[in-house]
Amino acid sequence: MQPYPELGLHIGGAWRRGRPGQPVLNPMDESLLATLPHATSDDLADAVAAAEEGFAVWRRTAPAERAGIILRAAALLRERIEEVSLAMTLEQGKPIGQSRLEVLRACDIIEWDANEGRRLYGRIIPAEPGMRHTVLREPVGVVAAFSPWNFPVSSPARKVGGALSAGCSIILKASEETPAGAVQLVQAFADAGLPPGVLNLVFGDPAAISDHLIPQPAVRLVTFTGSVPVGKHLAAMAGRHMKPAIMELGGHGPVIVCDDVDPEAVAVASVMAKSRNAGQVCVAPTRFFVHERIYERFVAAAGRRAQALRIGDGRDPASELGPLANVRRRDAMEALVADAVERGARLVAGGRRTGDRGYWFPLTVLADLPDDAQAMREEPFGPLMLIQPIRDVADAIARANALDFGLAAYAYTNSADTVAVLTDELACGNLSINHFVASVAETPFGGVKDSGYGREGGVEGLQGYTVVKCVSHRTTPLRS
Repeated sequence: MQPYPELGLHIGGAWRRGRPGQPVLNPMDESLLATLPHATSDDLADAVAAAEEGFAVWRRTAPAERAGIILRAAALLRERIEEVSLAMTLEQGKPIGQSRLEVLRACDIIEWDANEGRRLYGRIIPAEPGMRHTVLREPVGVVAAFSPWNFPVSSPARKVGGALSAGCSIILKASEETPAGAVQLVQAFADAGLPPGVLNLVFGDPAAISDHLIPQPAVRLVTFTGSVPVGKHLAAMAGRHMKPAIMELGGHGPVIVCDDVDPEAVAVASVMAKSRNAGQVCVAPTRFFVHERIYERFVAAAGRRAQALRIGDGRDPASELGPLANVRRRDAMEALVADAVERGARLVAGGRRTGDRGYWFPLTVLADLPDDAQAMREEPFGPLMLIQPIRDVADAIARANALDFGLAAYAYTNSADTVAVLTDELACGNLSINHFVASVAETPFGGVKDSGYGREGGVEGLQGYTVVKCVSHRTTPLRS
């Protein structure tokens, strides 16, 4: 088995080398995995031209035929799960079990989109005799898609699956730090028989690529997953060129833990959810608002389970927590912990980097945080559990809604009345009650406020890659 794939650009149905680019490092020990080629301006121009040609073919391909090709690509990914998962663990650091689950999740997303693409129905609007109004959903056109480093397969899969299932072509700019997943995803579609130009893959300087692609007249939609500042910049650029956009931006997931649940059991579930991908998840549970009557029991249980997490090489099936993906995240964790402790937070578990090579940082539990701690105001995007006591549900909701983020929120309660209040009052795009799964393939996913707009997943996500056309037809001939 090849442990790490050869990297390249994919344009017009063919792989190419581009120009020499940047190193791809293994976050476990900072060793070199590969050197990633970058796209030149000519490569980007070719990608746009190829996507235009691909769209002309793909939009006229029958939905059933499109679905067949997309489903074959997903089947190939399932067959290649071990090599795709291993490459992901090497470049991103997550434990191999989590990598396998990510590949399976990507396949679920692609398969759901493929089948739902056959049901992008229009409608007939009743009218007077001799008149018919027909509403059609048509593919928007060429899509410029930008995906992040934290989920190298499932995040590109959301964009590729949605765009292709709606009949669009796509230029994918995947992460330069974790490129293998996108390369393997694109290879699966190529091997499945996708026509040339329908799916193109580029890497390079992110700003230069967005500056080139977004203004192109052929590009009709921008989809981005990443940080709030970059998302606002790309959304503004898309707006200047009158392009619709799907923005899935940052989060700072609140978790409301009411006093009618088992605090030890919820604490253990919280640690396991927080440790997923070392906390480098936009929907990660982060701010824990725990009722004061069960607060200390929750804190103690969370600290015990966090200290028991097995940190190690992601290739070891027993490892529960891998390294952070890059040095930026490790340094950010150190700074956020130092700031919180300086402001009076109680360090319950973790708090210091592990080892002197690689980007290792343990799951860190901080209690009694003041509201002005930096970690309470900005997205940590790492393995930090921030715990505060709350008086009641109203207090928790006010704290949860206090930030400009509004992506995923969580709550644990056995009261139907409390569920109704949380559903009505929490400002978020996705609310999960008594579990930590923010979305699945068939449900819409996205945020409010600074966490973005538009949706990925579900019918709503697929419709985001379409435009609506209304055809009004007088069926009776005019007579003189």
